[in-house]
Amino acid sequence: MAPAAVKVYGWAMSPFVARALLCLEEAGVEYELVPMSRQAGDHLQPDFLARNPFAQVPVLEDGDLTLFESRAIARHVLRKHKPELLVGDGSPEAAAMVDVWLEVEAHQHHAPTAAIMVQCILAPLLGGARDQAVIDENVPKLKKVLEVYEARLSKTKYLAGESVSLADLSHFPMLRYFMETEYKALVEELPHVKAWWEELKVRPAARKVKEFMPVDFGLGKKVDQ
Repeated sequence: MAPAAVKVYGWAMSPFVARALLCLEEAGVEYELVPMSRQAGDHLQPDFLARNPFAQVPVLEDGDLTLFESRAIARHVLRKHKPELLVGDGSPEAAAMVDVWLEVEAHQHHAPTAAIMVQCILAPLLGGARDQAVIDENVPKLKKVLEVYEARLSKTKYLAGESVSLADLSHFPMLRYFMETEYKALVEELPHVKAWWEELKVRPAARKVKEFMPVDFGLGKKVDQ
């Protein structure tokens, strides 16, 4: 069998790597996940730094093209293989709304969600104590963001309109972990946000990628909540 033309370098439990894999799965693209170990410092080796000088995963190789930054990878994959997930109904206005809500995910939603997830799940797994002050600072921030989502999703089925787009899908990897914390009620108490999440997580691509994302981040440890 010929090797896959598309390669993704990284550890699949990373939400950033998962974003790339999710888009490849949604687009039905055959790919090879090149296993790496953060603990072993694979991302610091010269061959990887030649692909991404910032020493971060994922990296995507698509023929002669090498890309890093998960959101850029996601856009490339979908632009090439499933552009409808970037443009909604195809109008400039619909495409603009996809862009708007992608920016919201990156600049409003990601930071507080990630901060809570890291303190609740990742810090204990790495042998540290969670910093409740960080959680307490970010819970009200995320609550305000999700209230905006609730208002939006009460008017449209998805964030950018009536069809699913990358604006929605880009939320899945971080929320997959966040929804394993005791703060998942922030999502569940908002009916439209909850319905949106319930639909996202059962998409075949999301279910496939979730298989690579154990809540213990592959460390084989139990997370106490």
